[in-house]
Amino acid sequence: MRVAIAGLGRMGRAFAAKLAADGVPLQVWNRTAGRAGALPEVATPAVLAADADIILTSLTDDAAVEAVYAGPDGLLSGPIAGRLFVEMSTIRPETVRAIAARVEALGARLIDAPVAGGPAVVAACQSLAFVGGASEDIDRARPVLERFCRKIAPMGPVGSGTVMKLVANLPIGVYFQALAEGLALGRSHGLDLAAMLAVMVDSPGALAALPRKVPAILGEAGDVPFDIAGVRKDLLAMTAACHRAGVPAPAATGALSAYAGATAAGWGTRDFSTIIRFWAEAVAGLPRD
Repeated sequence: MRVAIAGLGRMGRAFAAKLAADGVPLQVWNRTAGRAGALPEVATPAVLAADADIILTSLTDDAAVEAVYAGPDGLLSGPIAGRLFVEMSTIRPETVRAIAARVEALGARLIDAPVAGGPAVVAACQSLAFVGGASEDIDRARPVLERFCRKIAPMGPVGSGTVMKLVANLPIGVYFQALAEGLALGRSHGLDLAAMLAVMVDSPGALAALPRKVPAILGEAGDVPFDIAGVRKDLLAMTAACHRAGVPAPAATGALSAYAGATAAGWGTRDFSTIIRFWAEAVAGLPRD
């Protein structure tokens, strides 16, 4: 089984590192060359698809997915019959379905399998894959996905995994914006941020991820597994999917406005939980704690 990965962002690098550590034969491609380290790196997506049985794609957004699959020297530009593509980006469901139709027309197969959990979760084999596609295609991908997933959750036909990823992530983006507003209220009345967070993590109002995010919220330096600009991008996909389906999304739309404002203000590369500091300090004008 020859495996390939297109896209070496945070998640793509994590997938590649885990597979390589497990001894899986692997080739990679990235839009910016030279990020592969010791992994075999090829020049184009077309070469990647030609030399692999299963190709994982983990890319920034819908435009990047379209370009890597359908662009010049893209994954679909050469013979691909018999290949299995595993699309793992967080994008719009209609983009996944359109790509899948092109793939199938060329005699190959595609499933979508975005995962929950950042690079550290992938390294610990604790991520959760939301998967859309035919059962036989999912079974074919299992030996790869099980290298870094604690659970593989089939959700339905192609596109269903992407929908489930949007469903799972939408409340997280809204939660941290709501928390930002609550903590800004507390700070405006003189409450200490660290003291409020210590209470919040021990209260019914705590999301499971909150304790892990406290150091970043308090300004401690560290890795950024997911940034504010990434949440903005995901919320754009979520609200677009809601509007396309006729589902009102006032909370997600409000959260999108907040993350978009933070991105425009230069906070886009910071950990997404720092939306809390942005809201208090840049929007409400409160002094730094």
